Order: sequence, then structure tokens, then C-alpha cells
Amino acid sequence: MSVSMHAASIPVFQHMLTNLRHILEKGEAHAQARSIDPAVLLQDRLTPDMLPLVRQVLIACDAAKNGVARISGVPAPKFDDTEQTFAELRERIQKTLDYLATVPASAMDGTEEREITFPVGRDATRTMKAQAYLLTWVLPNFFFHVTTTYAILRHDGVELGKADYLVGAAR
Repeated sequence: MSVSMHAASIPVFQHMLTNLRHILEKGEAHAQARSIDPAVLLQDRLTPDMLPLVRQVLIACDAAKNGVARISGVPAPKFDDTEQTFAELRERIQKTLDYLATVPASAMDGTEEREITFPVGRDATRTMKAQAYLLTWVLPNFFFHVTTTYAILRHDGVELGKADYLVGAAR
């Protein structure tokens, strides 16, 4: 039995973006309970050469919506990347979820061999078959940024566990 492109992408992104929203809610509650300026958490990073938490969330959302758009041909909305608060990040996640909900399985399935050309860095592109693009580029990139968001908040003392990452608020 094979897994469809839609089944391998949309539900996975929806599940993990919902969990990411939950993780951010716990981060915001942690800041409020401990009288920490939320901006401190939102601008934190694991190491000086990594992007801050805010950018991790924006990139996770962009990885999902742009990856799906390239594969499906359903245009993705453009976001301004101006989010600076927990509430704005949760809204960004919701806008991404709203877009993903508009992409029908018929636009994804059967695209496995489609050539996808996408940007890598500022001045380069790469071309891959859609299935390889989804499985070896989009999904790993998406999970990297979701995991990094989790790790930053966990490092900052937010009480998060594996269940928050895997199951979110549904646990």
C-alpha cells in the first residue's frame, strides 16, 4: 500500500502546527506566570548563530505552506513576517492551517514525479521530483524548525515534554 502525497503532507503539517500552537501557548503562560517579558523568550535562540524563536515559527509555517503550494500548484498566501508576539505567532499558524485546509487531495496526489524548483539560500535554486522534495526537503526542514522552537522554550524552562510535541493539547 502506498501513501498519497496528500496523506504524507497536509495532515502531518496540520497536526504539528496545532502542536506548535500548543507549545507557544505554554511558552506564553510560562512567561506570564514568572513575570518574564515575552519578548525575551520570543527572541531567544539556542546559540548565537541560530535564528530566534520568532523566526523558527515563521519558517515552519512557510515550509508547510510553500512546500504544499509548489507541489499542488495551489497558490500560497504571502505573509509579511512582522509577527513579534505569541498571539501574532498563533495567528500566523492559524492562517497557515487555513490555507492548508483549502488544498484538495486531488491537487497533491499524482504529483510524485513533478519537477519542483525551489530556492536554496538567496541566490540558488534546486530541482527535485515532488515526492523526494516533500520527503527529503520539506518535511525535514519543517520538523527542524518546529523542534527548534520546542527546544528553545524547553531550554528557557518552559514545562514541555515529549507529549506536548507529539500530541499537543489533545493529550
